[in-house]
Order: sequence, then structure tokens, then C-alpha cells
Amino acid sequence: MSNLVIRRLLIDLKAPFDRHWCGGDAFRSAFFNALSMSFPVGEQFFIDAVRAAQAALPADKQQEFQAQVQGFIGQEATHRRIHALFNEHLEQQGLHNAWATRATERMKLMAGSDPRHCLAITAATEHFTAIFAEWLLQRPQALAGSEGRLQTMWLWHSAEEVEHKSTAFDLYYALGGDHAWRITWFRRTSFIFLSDVLRQTLNNLRHDGTLWKWSTLSSAAGFLFGKQGLIRQTYQPWKQYFRKDFHPEQQDGTLSHRWLEDNAEKYVRVGAG
Repeated sequence: MSNLVIRRLLIDLKAPFDRHWCGGDAFRSAFFNALSMSFPVGEQFFIDAVRAAQAALPADKQQEFQAQVQGFIGQEATHRRIHALFNEHLEQQGLHNAWATRATERMKLMAGSDPRHCLAITAATEHFTAIFAEWLLQRPQALAGSEGRLQTMWLWHSAEEVEHKSTAFDLYYALGGDHAWRITWFRRTSFIFLSDVLRQTLNNLRHDGTLWKWSTLSSAAGFLFGKQGLIRQTYQPWKQYFRKDFHPEQQDGTLSHRWLEDNAEKYVRVGAG
């Protein structure tokens, strides 16, 4: 179990950015915006789930996971703060974050439940973010034409998502979680996550007035279903989660380590778990 480094990203998010900040592409901008809109609420849920899970462990196990949990919480709290700043600009552009509202209401339903349920949801979502992050690190051209600070934000976030992809998963099994419930929550989370990202992306495009433009539809088709498209390239890694012997570390994290090493001047290490 490796320690997780907490990093402070050296970018300025005070200055506004273009509505179609992702290379002038309406669809890519709307899609990445949708993801960002979910992060502050979602990452707080992950932090709470992991913290509650550690507290539910026996004392010796709590100590075993202490550094890992501390690092996970530090990284996720930093992601939450950065994307909150990014989302402020989206709000100023007139975009409405319906995803966060729906997610907040759903989270209320989990109050008082067995901590393993929230942890299974967290592990499932972390699998989604890890495979998307790996896809993006392999294909940074998806951010082509974007400002350097925004490319750095998304690739840094991706690298850290790959880095801490095992924390919730390992805690789930340490708490006695089983395969059946892990898969049950993965199916539910997959449906909810994909529905939410689609709905928010469509809402962003509708507000933008670009939903039915040919350039938008063409970009969406290539981005999602092209030879190197997101859905085509992440389906197999997504499906691996159903295996009984699956573990997140079975998926390669080389690109994450390489990006963090090659871009060390873009962040400051502020601690490690």
C-alpha cells in the first residue's frame, strides 16, 4: 500500500476562460464542463465515505490505512477546491449545474446506511474516473487547443485519480464487503453516472445553443465512438470490474507516474499520507 502525495497545483483559475475553452469545440467543452460540475459534491461524498469506513475498522486496521486515507482525502479535497473555482466560471457563463443538485438529493438517501454501501459506490465511481483518466493521459489531444492552465488541471487530476484508484476498493474489502454487493452497486452507479453525464452535457449544449449543430454532433460521434473514442476504448476496462478477482492495481498506472514526474514544476508537494 503506497503513500499518496498531496499536491498544490500551480495554476491561476481566477481569470475567466472562453465558453468553448476546449479548442473551440462545443461538445468537448460541454462534456468536460459536465464532469467538473459533478466533482465538488461527488468528491465530498468520497471523502466522507472513506473517512467513515476507516472509523468503522478495528483499531489495528485503522492504523494500517491511516496514511492511505489521509493522502486520499488530501488529494480529493484539492480536486474539490480546484473544480469549485473552475465551476464558478461556468456559473458566470450562465450554465446551470443540475447534476450536483440531483447528486445531493440522492446522497441524503444514504444517511445512516451501512458504511460499506457508500464505500462500494465510491469504489465504483473511482473505477470510472480512473479508466477515464487513463484514457485522457493516453490521448491528451482531447484537450488540444485549450489553454495550458486548463490542460494542466485536467491531466493533473487524471494522474492523481489513477494514483489513488485502490483506496476505496481496499477499504471495502477490509470492512468485509463482498463481491455481490460490489457488483450490485457498480451496476447502479454505472447507470446513474452515465445518465447524469449525458443529461448535464445535453443541458450545457442546449443552453449554449449548439446542441443540434452538425459540428457538435460530429465532434460527439468522434469523441465517444471513434476508433480512439472514449466509449470504444474504455468498455473493456469498465467490464473488468465485474471479475471476482479484479483489483484496480491490475490496470497500468505508468502514464500517471510519468506525467507527475515530467510535470513536477507545475505543482508543489504539500504532504504525503
